[in-house]
Amino acid sequence: MVSEGAAERGTRTSRAELALKTLTADLDPRERLHRLLEQALVFTGAAVAAVYSPSVSGGELHLAESAGVPRTLYGLRDSYPLSGDSPAAEALRSGLPCWLGPEELARCADARRLASQDFSLAVLPLRDNGCLVAVSDGPAGFGDEDRACLGLVADAVVVPPAPPPDATADLPASSFSLAMDTGHVEVDHEVLDLFGLSPTAFDGKVETLLAVAVPEDLPALMSAVEPDHTSVGDRELEFRILQPSGGHKWLRLRARLLPSAEGRPARLVGTVSDASKLRSGLNDVGRVQRLAAALATAGTVRDVGQAVVAALRKPLQADRIAVAELEGDRLVVTLLDPPQPEFWPELWRSEWRSEWPDAPVRAMPTLAAALNEGRPAIWPAGADLEPALSEVGPGGLAVLPLPAGGRMAGACLIGWDTPHEFGPEERALLTASAGLAGQALVRAHAFDAEHELIGMLQRTLLPRRLPRLPGAVAVARYLPTTSGLDVGGDWYDVIPLPDNHVALVIGDVQGHNASAATVMGQMRTALRAYAVEGHPPDVVVSHANRLLLDLETDLFATCCYVDIDMEEGSAWYVRAGHIPPVLRHPNGRTEVPASETGPPLGVVRQADFPMSPMRLQPGTIVALTTDGLVESVELDIEDGLKRLAEGLAGSDPAHLGLVADELLTSANRSDDVALLLMRYDGMEILPLRESWTVWRVPEAVRHARRYTRRALRSWGVGEYTDAALLIVSELVTNALVHTDGQVRLDLTLVNHRLRIAVADNSPRTPIKPTSIGWEATGGRGILLVEAMSATWGTVPVSGGKQVWSEIALD
Repeated sequence: MVSEGAAERGTRTSRAELALKTLTADLDPRERLHRLLEQALVFTGAAVAAVYSPSVSGGELHLAESAGVPRTLYGLRDSYPLSGDSPAAEALRSGLPCWLGPEELARCADARRLASQDFSLAVLPLRDNGCLVAVSDGPAGFGDEDRACLGLVADAVVVPPAPPPDATADLPASSFSLAMDTGHVEVDHEVLDLFGLSPTAFDGKVETLLAVAVPEDLPALMSAVEPDHTSVGDRELEFRILQPSGGHKWLRLRARLLPSAEGRPARLVGTVSDASKLRSGLNDVGRVQRLAAALATAGTVRDVGQAVVAALRKPLQADRIAVAELEGDRLVVTLLDPPQPEFWPELWRSEWRSEWPDAPVRAMPTLAAALNEGRPAIWPAGADLEPALSEVGPGGLAVLPLPAGGRMAGACLIGWDTPHEFGPEERALLTASAGLAGQALVRAHAFDAEHELIGMLQRTLLPRRLPRLPGAVAVARYLPTTSGLDVGGDWYDVIPLPDNHVALVIGDVQGHNASAATVMGQMRTALRAYAVEGHPPDVVVSHANRLLLDLETDLFATCCYVDIDMEEGSAWYVRAGHIPPVLRHPNGRTEVPASETGPPLGVVRQADFPMSPMRLQPGTIVALTTDGLVESVELDIEDGLKRLAEGLAGSDPAHLGLVADELLTSANRSDDVALLLMRYDGMEILPLRESWTVWRVPEAVRHARRYTRRALRSWGVGEYTDAALLIVSELVTNALVHTDGQVRLDLTLVNHRLRIAVADNSPRTPIKPTSIGWEATGGRGILLVEAMSATWGTVPVSGGKQVWSEIALD
């Protein structure tokens, strides 16, 4: 099956000739020229078509008219010197057409200014001493049929005479003349009627006219009337003005900027018309420029789809539009309008791999053929199509391939329910929109991939989940900045420590880039490693400071580290250039405890990090955050801390997650925000503890056994004494025989589990032997400990280690 475009390719030249004959000479000359260029877009698939004519002085070629995609995207200028080496000047001097591909354009001085020259250029001389310029997106260029059609258009072109630079009396009705140096504008009564102004109320200033424009359209309108934003040539756009009734009215401005001459300033002359009274103009420059502007700001693939739908559905009066990416051999639909599945073919929902947004291209041969052809394909009502496509447009279907960089980036499917006739304006709009949408789709796909990579990196560097804490509940929130895609340097962590201690950490690395993220990950890992070694808060932060200096990253980080004893409700914390914690007491009173702070990490090698105490009662909330929550351009950090304290005071501590979400509503979105909240509830069951320093004497093991027996008897678990004494004997013996320095024995009873721990000064971890021969005299101690314990292990502690064993008390 072939599309309408493929079936009639052989008669395209005759169809173009017939269409050009319909453009009679009784049309306005400029309107006729604009329609001629539209026909060039329709019959050749060109992205841009423009006509240049010699200036009055004869020294330059000036732009007379253009249609299609904004010509600046392909480097087409408003004027070219006739004596230069531009393709337009060479074609005019030689009288022969120029057909330039990407390789020839790469050697052209005008094309070298562009980021990409992946397009082809055609320049054809005109009969009345001008030239026709056309651009084909992609390296394939113009084929024989395309060249023949362009020749027909060139033969039909009659360049309208340009108005003299000092004449305004011959301007048509609804015209204006704006002096670019003073802003004084001369208008007729029809223009004032369009703007809803009376002649007596108009003061001759352009600002008076601009004042009635809709604010959203004012930037585009200003770009046409401000001297700094214009160049010699045509300007065309549509804009809205405010009506006394509160509604909007669409106007169209068509103007030409005339250069200064004979002491007269540069002027903008043109006409203003009621857009509702004009033909549809589906591919006029203003509409395509608005699509280009919308696509330029489209950050994601979905944004591109929404811009295409907004630009095409209403002008085409379509019933449905689908925008899809081409990923390998699959067409992945990224936007459906309308979004409800019932408006789309049943096959899309029943047989495709991942419901209706995903399908292999081979499932629709007609669509695959259109993508291979690379041109907009149109099928009228009743066309014989496969069900996956016929139900998209029973009254007519248009498939718009989206090219980018010599390949197909995706496709846009446009369907009508009732029979729809496709005019040349609609074809021109489809052609002009295809290249813009394809390039935008590729950019947005790269943007989405980068955003996903950054999000994955951020999620990897932050804790996946917070641990369950004895006697406390903790929640955390991370809010990335909305000002860019760079990964942030804010982080948080909750670190369970031995003996029912918990470390809360919050920090912020300078910058928003990959380096900041890398340092953030290193700092989080370092602080966790130093914490589990058993160091006090000031030592943990000091070690992290020296590590950051040794990394030589030229970045610094701020940090707040809090070590909480969950049994006692006491805490010590250290600040390294970071904002202090905020406390909410059980009675609702809030407090920012006074404390000293050390310098940020990575600034001074020999730095002091003083520790400050905190006392927590059951029900107290500890809030740690980064400066994005309490500081901005409009908010001082002291006021921000006060606002945070007020938010905590009015919160419900029973729902800590809701408290965190509510506090983030006032966050500064120009910076990352990390927030860590912990509610201290107190431990319901306090462990029983005994600790004893083992002396290095010949009877040290016997003393350790006696000490253990006495402690177990006082706790009422004497029936487990034999197993406990065997474990104590082996662990203490190993510590005394294989290490030097102090040996400490710790006994803990909590939740029907007896924990026996022996700490020494050696970092070497005991090794469990894999096999022991009958003649061996040692090596059985660790095997005995393993046999008698429910679980056992070893952890580093303050430069040494702690070997521990737990016995389950049934």
